[in-house]
Amino acid sequence: MPDWEPISLERVKAFSLKERTSKVLREHFGKPWKKGGGLKVWLDSLPRILAANDFSKVVDRILDAHSAGRMIILAMGAHAIKVGLNPVIIDLMERGILKAISMNGAGIIHDTELAMAGHTSEDVASQLGAGKFGMAEEPARLINEAILEGSDRGLGLGRAVGLRIVQAKLPYKDQSLLGRAFELDIPVTVHVAIGTDTIHFHPGVDGFGHRKSIPSRFSHFRNPRLKARGGRLYQSGFRRYPPRGFPESIVPGQEPRL
Repeated sequence: MPDWEPISLERVKAFSLKERTSKVLREHFGKPWKKGGGLKVWLDSLPRILAANDFSKVVDRILDAHSAGRMIILAMGAHAIKVGLNPVIIDLMERGILKAISMNGAGIIHDTELAMAGHTSEDVASQLGAGKFGMAEEPARLINEAILEGSDRGLGLGRAVGLRIVQAKLPYKDQSLLGRAFELDIPVTVHVAIGTDTIHFHPGVDGFGHRKSIPSRFSHFRNPRLKARGGRLYQSGFRRYPPRGFPESIVPGQEPRL
């Protein structure tokens, strides 16, 4: 006798499809784009299912918050920079839609490389094997010097590096989130975990300077002008860890209702 027996289906009970709740309705289907239709027509034609539905909701909520004069903050990882979204994010800043940005340490590295050379994102596999990953000298030196000098002036990482990018008149500074944010007086907080970014392994790194810059990043989110009731915080482009400093930064002051 085998140790197993076929499962009997005799007691299985089916029910009418009419009784079941479904997650996908034909009213949710997308519509073919028509010649001459603009961007709004295309957005309205997307399916109201999964990511397309989420995207439509985000667009609507950003529009509602901006129309009501509420705060919109972008918390982002470096991937948003690496996939070429700097011009879009800068446009949102220049139009007064984005009021603040929060990013991780990798963000300032890629943004500085773009401002300096017009390109970023190395081939990790080939550079790691050669012992060269993250060892580009110029951006690391600029960032570490900016952090050290900025900490003596009470500046956070984002503002310190943005100031240096603008002052150095880097050739592609207009494509830099940090540079344009500094020029527009938009706060950019950078939430770094010491030892997790390549700039921490360069000779010019100063741990004390990094530590001194930390309190400054929190003070931006305790600023009254960033406490708009009913605002929006959007997170994008994280692969490992998000800038967790935002929740911690609002605890010491009056917590905004987002």
